[in-house]
Amino acid sequence: MTRVAMLVAQGFQDEEFIYPYYRMLEEGWDVDVLTPSGLRVMGKYGVPAKATRAVESPYEADYRAIVIPGGFESPDRLRMIHDVRAKVREHFDAGMLIAAICHGPWVCISAGIVKGKRVTGYTSIKDDLVNAGGIYQDDPVVVDGNLITAQHYRDNGAFMRAVVRAVQSQMIGPWLENHAVNF
Repeated sequence: MTRVAMLVAQGFQDEEFIYPYYRMLEEGWDVDVLTPSGLRVMGKYGVPAKATRAVESPYEADYRAIVIPGGFESPDRLRMIHDVRAKVREHFDAGMLIAAICHGPWVCISAGIVKGKRVTGYTSIKDDLVNAGGIYQDDPVVVDGNLITAQHYRDNGAFMRAVVRAVQSQMIGPWLENHAVNF
């Protein structure tokens, strides 16, 4: 079973949580929703996100990806939590996928993973990305290795296509190593 984590706090952008969440379920993935203290949080427009675990709890080693929705309030709250910064950095350094949309790349900045990477995000965080050493691209979605960033919920479709492709490519290598395949 493919396992992924979504990190959200109070004030997340509803569309950037709902669409990715259900798109990943559609893929058959097991999606953990991690919130501060494991509490139920609400989106900007009232969508609830029920936690399956706390962001402060130990993360599973088998997460294929960490997805970070935007909404300026949620990522700003998340990036102040040491465990969030540490785990995003740890998963990134281990080659796991980190995917962030809108203001979500703020968490990536605070985790110290954007330096030298091609990135995008909501237009108001362009200077933050550049000041953190990121190579800003004014594109809807940017993929640089195991970091995927997107600008806005209007880009949800392209964002999730990139996430699905990246996770599937992580899985095919180990599968091929364990199966005899003739092409």
